[in-house]
Amino acid sequence: MDVTNDAGGGLPVAVPSTALFTDQYELTMLQAALRAGTAHRRSVFEVFTRRLPEGRRYGVVAGTGRVLDAVENFRFEPALLGFLREQGVVDEPTADWLADYRFAGEIHGYPEGEVYFPGSPIMTVEGTFAECVLLETVILSILNHDSAVAAAASRMAVAAHGRPLIEMGARRTHELAAVAASRAAYIGGFSSTSDLAAGFRYGIPTAGTSAHAFTLLHDSEREAFAAQVDSLGAGTTLLVDTYDVPEAVRTAVEVAGPGLGAVRIDSGDLLVVAHRVRQQLDELGAHDARIVVTSDLDEYAIASLAAAPVDAYGVGTRLVTGSGHPTCSMVYKLVARASGEGEDAPLVPVAKKSLGGKLSVGGRKWAARPADGLGIAEAEVVGTGPVPEELAGRQVAVELMRDGRAVARETLDAARERHTRARGRLPLSATQLSRGEPVLPTRYVGATP
Repeated sequence: MDVTNDAGGGLPVAVPSTALFTDQYELTMLQAALRAGTAHRRSVFEVFTRRLPEGRRYGVVAGTGRVLDAVENFRFEPALLGFLREQGVVDEPTADWLADYRFAGEIHGYPEGEVYFPGSPIMTVEGTFAECVLLETVILSILNHDSAVAAAASRMAVAAHGRPLIEMGARRTHELAAVAASRAAYIGGFSSTSDLAAGFRYGIPTAGTSAHAFTLLHDSEREAFAAQVDSLGAGTTLLVDTYDVPEAVRTAVEVAGPGLGAVRIDSGDLLVVAHRVRQQLDELGAHDARIVVTSDLDEYAIASLAAAPVDAYGVGTRLVTGSGHPTCSMVYKLVARASGEGEDAPLVPVAKKSLGGKLSVGGRKWAARPADGLGIAEAEVVGTGPVPEELAGRQVAVELMRDGRAVARETLDAARERHTRARGRLPLSATQLSRGEPVLPTRYVGATP
């Protein structure tokens, strides 16, 4: 089926079934629950993380729109059922049940671009045990990956202080992960991507000019620059570190004229080289020519260039791998289930109580974020039961799916703008890159972690 993409400007793309983005134990649990007669008990599952990656001050929710697509396309088509039968993964009654599978439950969660903290109920999935348990792997794989990239992007955007960031990591990760990473990076604050698949799928602005191979192809650097300017115009970005940077900058201005768009530096001591290139460009009359730097950047390298005359950054490897934290360690846990089979059976909290620090809090939860007089958040309040009146207007989660249908689709620009607002409402220490505790404490109301 065709699914409308969630960014303004992209095109609808056929989305295949996501049903086998599933760990086998989800199907074996389903089979056993169907046989035991417990599969249709009303259940509540929750996505949360027990801790942020070491040293991080906040997390960023990303991938929500992709989760909605994945759930709506979670269908066991005949070929998939044939595979499950051939491999003996499920018995015939379970295969028959899967043939008609459609998620018909409810999903609430933090809207995309929102920040989160340890214990935040990032997503709540409610329905029968059978229909909810199957979604664990696909939901976690999307949220863990996309949120990790978005968090790294957010930290880089803070370090860049408003200078544009270009996502350039497609060649450093799986080809499909690259598209998701571009989407998450855009939410976190990047302004464009080099990945055309991401531009096509999500309407993200794309950017790119040439690599060293283009210069090496020609008999001289001057011929390479002339060919590029002839094709793309004087406003293009010329790569100036293939041979000798000062000579390349001089040649670039001679070929393109003072209207040269930009030069890109991809090696060396970027701080020193950027200062020298800026001085040289100004001396040659190319006062408006911008300087773009690349070369294994991360948030720390970007921050170190704050005083350099750099106009934009291109970031690849460190971004698409979460800048050292490629997952958010989110989990998907059953937190409540009906006490019986009837539709009116009350929900009872359930939680894992084993040793080793993997404790969880039972019960369907709400989250609220009270703020001070200046609108700065003071805490992440997570509770069960009634929401205190003074927190009712401060709740974070929104309705995402009702009766199995998405009700909260939005553009990527909306999620991107939300993240900027959410980050702006955090205490100033959230923007520090030095290691520290989460910038907001998590406080529990009516439950004990």
